Amino acid sequence: MAKEIIAILLSALLTENFVMVKFYGICPFLGVSKKTDTAIGMGMAVTFVMGIASLFTYLANTYLLVPFGLEYLQTILFILIIAGLVQLVEMFVKKSIPPLYNALGIYLPLITTNCAVLSSALLNVQNNYNLLYSVLFGVFAGLGFTLAIVLMAGIREYIDEKAIPESFRGFPIALLTAGLMAIGFMGFSGFSI
Repeated sequence: MAKEIIAILLSALLTENFVMVKFYGICPFLGVSKKTDTAIGMGMAVTFVMGIASLFTYLANTYLLVPFGLEYLQTILFILIIAGLVQLVEMFVKKSIPPLYNALGIYLPLITTNCAVLSSALLNVQNNYNLLYSVLFGVFAGLGFTLAIVLMAGIREYIDEKAIPESFRGFPIALLTAGLMAIGFMGFSGFSI
């Protein structure tokens, strides 16, 4: 059991990182990675939503969809569950941490449409994970998202202090940086010819 958990952890964080390897969740990744503080906040919000969504989508799939032969409704039901959870997170952040709520702006409600969150729920079903593994995969995938966005924010803060050519400032250097980071993450999975 511990071996499987470590395998899920390492794959979700490094070899199958949702942002750097699968390219899921690029919109909030590029939009919120300008400052480390907001990147950490977004990463924690996504991690929480992915973990809780994995729990609820597993339960809905196992005890509602499969017994009644309604598996074709997975995507719709999963999106509804994720949307509800994001609304709860948004209300909590708005009440508890207003500066983070203001810093995240439109990207917080966009977690609902973040394909990384939906894909974690769908991959749980596809991989036939049990309840524990589903929740762990959701949390670990969220931590992988957090790792990628915080690394990107740290690099972008560092780059902003440096003299770079005018044509590379802003979004172009962010895309170049993301590409180089993706190449680095590719090293974790090895190469096949």
